[in-house]
Amino acid sequence: MRICRFNHDKLGLVQGDEILDISAALEVLPTHRWPVPQSDPLVAALPHVMQVARDLAPTARRLPLAGVTLNSPVSYASKLPAAPVNYLKHMAEAQGDPATFHAHHLKRIEEVGLFLKASSSLVGPGDGVALRHLDRRNDHELELAVVIGKTADRVPVAAALDYVAGYAIGLDMTVRGPEERSLRKSIDTYSVLGPWLTTADEVPDPASLDIELHVNGELRQRANTRDLVIGIPELISWASSYYTLLPGDVLFTGTPDGVGPVLPGDVIRARIDHVGQMDVRVRAA
Repeated sequence: MRICRFNHDKLGLVQGDEILDISAALEVLPTHRWPVPQSDPLVAALPHVMQVARDLAPTARRLPLAGVTLNSPVSYASKLPAAPVNYLKHMAEAQGDPATFHAHHLKRIEEVGLFLKASSSLVGPGDGVALRHLDRRNDHELELAVVIGKTADRVPVAAALDYVAGYAIGLDMTVRGPEERSLRKSIDTYSVLGPWLTTADEVPDPASLDIELHVNGELRQRANTRDLVIGIPELISWASSYYTLLPGDVLFTGTPDGVGPVLPGDVIRARIDHVGQMDVRVRAA
């Protein structure tokens, strides 16, 4: 299934160029009083929601996909773990441009480990990217994003994919500079997730997906997830050995070479096989 959140918290099932409005499926979610849960309620209950969605689909109202605003399919993430320099060609690219990529950020992923982006930076493609620090270079970074579906605490590599709810396209937007990654990549709107959540059963092999990104029609990034230095199961296991992953947490798996600057007015088009395609507009904050 391809499940989307659209037009400010409606729930949809994507079929071709249409969205089936299955917002009534949200009625199966538990209601909460304070203290609220630390995870995304929809993702935590996804198997139940999917069953209700199947029942609703035949009579659901249909809307043209092109006529809706797509929000992040995850409404709340307790954390956004991210993998730095996880493609060898991106490492070579960064090492060849020390003026942009500061030397102390160029250690191998095995040395530096994962970093965290603020969950407040999470938006959907319809929300767009609002650039800050326009006196500095703001870059796009295309990544396969992995949405965690159930609580994962110190999981072994062999079982790691059992904890995946699904996949999405992630844009890890970045302000270049000497500061730590977690600061420069946590600006509001700098974690774009979309266009929808493609459930894990729809992606036959997440380790063999073509990914590509264009800016204003110009090809900037093209790679395959088989080129990841550390694979998805290993990333999940590694992250969960340090902190418990919760339903709705989003793991950004790393970007390939070809990262480059964007400016207000640009349009980013990102595509990942079996996952989807999304257009994201860039503006000044």
